[in-house]
Amino acid sequence: MNINEIYQSKLISLQQVPNLLKSDTDVIVGQCASEPQGCMSVFHLAKERVQNVKVFSVLTLKPYDFYMKPAMRGHFELCSWFHAPGSRQALKEKTGTVTYVPNMLHRAATDRMKVRRPYMLATTCTPPDEKGFVSLSLGVTYERDVFENAEIVLLEVNDKTPRTFGDTIVHISDVSYFVEYSQTPPTLPEPVIDKTAMAIGKNIAELVEDGSTIQLGIGEIPNAAALMLKDKKDLGVHTEMMVDSMMELYQMGVITNKKKSVHKGKFVCTFAMGSEKLYRWLNNNAAVEFLRGSYVNDPAEMKKNAKMVSVNTCIMIDFTGQVASESIGTQQYSGTGGQSDTAMGAIEGIDGKGKSIIACRATAKGGTVSTIVPMLPAGTGVTLHRSNTDWVVTEFGSVRLTGLTVKERTEALISIAHPDFQDELRKQAAEIGYL
Repeated sequence: MNINEIYQSKLISLQQVPNLLKSDTDVIVGQCASEPQGCMSVFHLAKERVQNVKVFSVLTLKPYDFYMKPAMRGHFELCSWFHAPGSRQALKEKTGTVTYVPNMLHRAATDRMKVRRPYMLATTCTPPDEKGFVSLSLGVTYERDVFENAEIVLLEVNDKTPRTFGDTIVHISDVSYFVEYSQTPPTLPEPVIDKTAMAIGKNIAELVEDGSTIQLGIGEIPNAAALMLKDKKDLGVHTEMMVDSMMELYQMGVITNKKKSVHKGKFVCTFAMGSEKLYRWLNNNAAVEFLRGSYVNDPAEMKKNAKMVSVNTCIMIDFTGQVASESIGTQQYSGTGGQSDTAMGAIEGIDGKGKSIIACRATAKGGTVSTIVPMLPAGTGVTLHRSNTDWVVTEFGSVRLTGLTVKERTEALISIAHPDFQDELRKQAAEIGYL
């Protein structure tokens, strides 16, 4: 058969997707902009004939019926590596259909495979080219590893998604089924960056040297940091997530990727999410390599970059340097993501010049509480072990915790806390014996 005949023989309708689901199995779906939204919108139609279908996801973008309704309990369970608004809402409503999977992102899928083989991968791709190759487009953080191990591979073909290169390229002969679903890939709203975020961004930028290779997390603070990097020279990118600000710095000539130690001249990322403009720029762009997260986020690989700088954010940090970025008490808000991966990779940089930066606003809840605290609330998940906490930045400055004693760390962190809380923090530190 020719390429088109092979493709047509594997093409099914959206209405047939629920028939592929099977009880007591793991279904892994693409994350973020790679989410197969057509397929996921019909999973619930298999409810009457399946039990214990575990759907693994990162940042599920919509409140799909298969996990938002209490009636789905026992039939479906969303197993989230990183919570989003929908899964948080389901937890709040106690639907009994959502759980969290502790992980370091570069091992998320491979760790789950040690439990049992994935039954199905469902993610998105471009239409096939004349040679029969499709691109997994906007994400291979864990998707490519699962692609190579799943019993069934179901690809949702979207003619509006960009063709990207690297581990995204696969042949139709290795795919079980295709389903066509055309839509503009999910986008991120343009971040609203206020004065506090800009101040934090300025403090971050002061730590970034010319020729550094950077990793930026998600949110307004990393975006503010990117805006403040516009006067730097010859930056490179080795990052989990590709965002608009990186494209913009490249177009300004700030990012050249010429000084990178590995993958010289290329952006390296595992997934992208941003604006339609970003997606148009990524289409057929050979300057960007999408490589699997088990490689990109592996600290052993990341540390090969000279002057590696990782920028992530957190919810709070205690006096000893324990970083909480995903939960408050037992309430799981998001997930570890790649924070631990990239932080460890940066501080272990091969040239000894790497920096891991954890940034946060000095206060939360409208300025009523300090994000620098004596100790984390009971049950709070520690995202970054205190031994791996390097630079900490707020709008009031930056301090380096690497190598410091607990007393020195306490003093350093209080110095960048909001002035309104510093006296109370010193009092609390003395009461527990840190000062």
